[in-house]
Amino acid sequence: MAFLTDAQIHDILLEVADAAETNAQVILLENQKDLDLMDPKDPKYDRLKLTVERIAGIASDMRAVADLPSPLGRVLSETTRPNGMRLTKLSVAFGVIGIIYESRPNVSFDVFSLCLKSGNACLLKGSKDAHQSNVAIVNIIHGVLLKHGVNPAVCTLLPAEREATAELLNARGFVDLIIPRGSANLINFVRENARIPVIETGAGICHTYFDVDGDLEKGAAIVNNAKTRRVSVCNALDCLLLHESRLKDLPALCAPLASSNVVIYADPQAYAALLKKYPSELLEPATKESFGTEFLDYKMAVKTVSGLQEALQHIAKNSSQHSECIISENAETSALFERAVDAACVYTNVSTAFTDGAQFGLGAEIGISTQKLHARGPMALEELTTYKWLVRGEGQIRS
Repeated sequence: MAFLTDAQIHDILLEVADAAETNAQVILLENQKDLDLMDPKDPKYDRLKLTVERIAGIASDMRAVADLPSPLGRVLSETTRPNGMRLTKLSVAFGVIGIIYESRPNVSFDVFSLCLKSGNACLLKGSKDAHQSNVAIVNIIHGVLLKHGVNPAVCTLLPAEREATAELLNARGFVDLIIPRGSANLINFVRENARIPVIETGAGICHTYFDVDGDLEKGAAIVNNAKTRRVSVCNALDCLLLHESRLKDLPALCAPLASSNVVIYADPQAYAALLKKYPSELLEPATKESFGTEFLDYKMAVKTVSGLQEALQHIAKNSSQHSECIISENAETSALFERAVDAACVYTNVSTAFTDGAQFGLGAEIGISTQKLHARGPMALEELTTYKWLVRGEGQIRS
């Protein structure tokens, strides 16, 4: 990997993108075998499903990654010590990255493109429910790698069985970094069992606070988009927090959700405001479990708050530190929200659906990091590198 040139990597990625579109029907045939084994009502079904349009989008992201500047060999800092010793802090690849992910076969393409561009080999540990899709995708990648004289092991698909996960989590000396991408249960399991450094990504319990100074038209559009664009993704809205003085506007704020049959779990004040103004079959009283839940479905909680401080307290207690939003025309309130919320991505008057590497101009992402060490937010090329120090001199020795 260290001897591949950026030009070679660029050509490989473009060819894999072309091969993905050329072989779309082959991929879709294998993907259908996986879909046939899953209940369409399962929230993971949408994550698992590939289409011609989605494959075209994946290919487009790979081409974008190919055209980005290499993250390797960047000089992060340079200094010369009083003794003439010259220090250079240089970006380098991690080495071997293991990715554990659920359902999403598109991740196989995303991970390969990002790892290759950043000089890393990747070990893919997909779930059993996407195995046929992943095999088809990796076979396409291997075909291109072999054509370019690159060892196909730089992108290795591990067996779908759970035993392979245990082996990966304990592969000290062989794997440099583990990145789990999926449910909170998966992430917790990896964190508790890995003997290799872990960067946590995936779980998203996302809130949007509609402030006393929120614009209703903007708010209705943002809430609807954040909730219904794709319910199975980690940036989807789970809980709407509403300033109590805006309860009269709640029916209009939620009205667009009804066309997508979104079930609303409302606290007593919100329930009273929505009663007879939102479809009764889609309105239910909230329980304790309604809050702090990542629904991954056409479901959303609504909680009434007295103001910014209560909204912040609720977010602090229930957030997964992924993406949080405020809808407000008050610049001071928005600034306080941005300063106080502890999350990877904090939005003002923008849908949380934008938490995505491609949308951030990063080409693609390997996941959304919700931790604070090394990487936070969309993990793209830069986040898949570490650094080393180059120390050059003319024979200096230390006294």
